[in-house]
Amino acid sequence: MHGQEGRVSARQPVPDRSSGQPGREEARLDGALVVDKPEGWTSHDVVARIRKLAGTRKVGHLGTLDPLATGVLPVLLGRATRLAQFFTRNDKTYEGAIRFGWATDTYDREGEPAGPRVEPAFTRERLDLVLDRFRGVFSQVPPPVSAKKVGGVPAYRLVRREQPVELAPVEVTVHALEVVEFTGDLACIRVRCSAGTYVRAIAHEAGQLLGCGAHLENLRRIESGDFRVGQAFTLEQLAELAAEDRLGEAVIPPAELLPHFSAQIVDEVTAGRIRQGRDFAVSPFRLNRESRYVKAIAPSGELIAIGELRLPNLCHPSVVL
Repeated sequence: MHGQEGRVSARQPVPDRSSGQPGREEARLDGALVVDKPEGWTSHDVVARIRKLAGTRKVGHLGTLDPLATGVLPVLLGRATRLAQFFTRNDKTYEGAIRFGWATDTYDREGEPAGPRVEPAFTRERLDLVLDRFRGVFSQVPPPVSAKKVGGVPAYRLVRREQPVELAPVEVTVHALEVVEFTGDLACIRVRCSAGTYVRAIAHEAGQLLGCGAHLENLRRIESGDFRVGQAFTLEQLAELAAEDRLGEAVIPPAELLPHFSAQIVDEVTAGRIRQGRDFAVSPFRLNRESRYVKAIAPSGELIAIGELRLPNLCHPSVVL
């Protein structure tokens, strides 16, 4: 499980993103949905559900959550799926709990015990010293029961076939790892980390270092890049909106995505040229000049393309919507 996690309280009334024209958004849904993934669902399960609700096959998620985990699962719809490549390295924030006393074969509470149970006997200060090993940049070996591929096959499938699994360590970054509460055998934590970090691997290794074994009790992703849990809709809420032909109200339009990219408003003539793959000029006074990508926006506010800077003020369309 990549970073994983409770549940959002009832939302306020859904903000109206529609133009007031009934059925407009159902003609074509393009953009992003922030789903509050429930426990017990795989990320693929969520994608399958959204495909049915949205009536399109063009759906993809941005970052796997294990079945145990809950929380923020961004999903792209329609033409916005072409933007997936720009979200691959987003940082994540999780809240979770580590249970000390025994390890499991999956590194979380859904697995079978792996070794004897040992009564935890360490202080919070000792725990914090151990967790310090997992702050900053370090190499992490992914759990054997994971989606990491070995010879093109997900590791968890090899484990099910009782075949040996050897995964290479991966460099990850943990920007912050805080113990929010500690009760002797349970530590509630908050983690902000790079994509690809396994929080349950941190729990497992911490248990080894403390000599009592440990596993991840629960995990909730509260942030994934620019997406926050406050934006998230439960599957039940999305189903209600879809039943009322209002699913488009939950969709974040493509032009509002990737806010760290500069935005360049172009006229209709230039928009047509961009759609033909032609370069376009950008303002030397644009915001976020440190980014190599620029969003080309039509006068209507529609995202036309993501351009990549080839010269200081000239972009080539990298992805055209």
